[in-house]
Amino acid sequence: MTAPHVPVLLNEVVDALQPRAGKVLVDGTFGAGGYSRALLSAGAAIIAFDRDPSAARFADGLPKGRFRLVERRFSELDQETGEAAVDGVVLDIGVSSMQIDEAERGFSFMRDGPLDMRMAADGPTAADLVNEAETAELARILFVYGEERESRRIARAIVKRREEQPFTRTLELAEFIEKALGGRRGAKVHPATRSFQAIRIAVNEELSELEAGLVAAERALKSGGRLCVVTFHSLEDRIVKTFLAVRAGKTPAGSRHAPPVEAGAAPSFQLLFNGHQGPSAAELAANPRARSAKLRAAVRTDAPAWRAAA
Repeated sequence: MTAPHVPVLLNEVVDALQPRAGKVLVDGTFGAGGYSRALLSAGAAIIAFDRDPSAARFADGLPKGRFRLVERRFSELDQETGEAAVDGVVLDIGVSSMQIDEAERGFSFMRDGPLDMRMAADGPTAADLVNEAETAELARILFVYGEERESRRIARAIVKRREEQPFTRTLELAEFIEKALGGRRGAKVHPATRSFQAIRIAVNEELSELEAGLVAAERALKSGGRLCVVTFHSLEDRIVKTFLAVRAGKTPAGSRHAPPVEAGAAPSFQLLFNGHQGPSAAELAANPRARSAKLRAAVRTDAPAWRAAA
């Protein structure tokens, strides 16, 4: 099946991973298979992960001798590959445009669909969260994961409305949040944008999944192996930036944005470049959705993977 879109920062990711025959790489977020196809075309073997069962349709036609798709969270990738077993890992964090564009998945506030938002096919839905979370917890989710300044106002309004009628549809919730905030008032960004982001992150446990995925990649990579992570908003990027800085010995361990680790461990990564890489002008012209994308990358040292602090 033809992939519905080209992944962002594709050239930059390929340059960083340096795929070639004989290398085993992990595509931790297979999605529509864009990264996997590019890496396969360079001769590498790919072990791909995706917890979304619908992603399997995009694996048709890929070379079975060099490609394997695992329906599993990327935070468990080292359990599938083994330790110090792969030459590179790429993670493309967040919801894919494929998922957003499919109304029946319930991710979009612009398309009507069931209030679902699950990347996998199991667990509580967005409707469960919106209709059952306590006011304080709902406000916390909107503020922390969506950086929504009006989180308490929105949470109180949702709780009052759901007592009369539960929320079941995406446009229903989006229009309600818009009204609760006083309408668009000429704003370029839809008033429900931050709330939908927050609910999606909470439903899929995306930030804790990212933290665990970085640790799993550290364990799975060989010495000299490369880690590439593409993020789209500040919460994700902060986690990746801090993790790599700590693991490279550039920031003291114990940051609130990184998992607790043992003190005094030898650096397990060396930064491939300072800061991050963003999309080129040509990519932005072709794909405006790439505007907030950031790539951070590092090379695995021969030091042991860090252990979690007791």
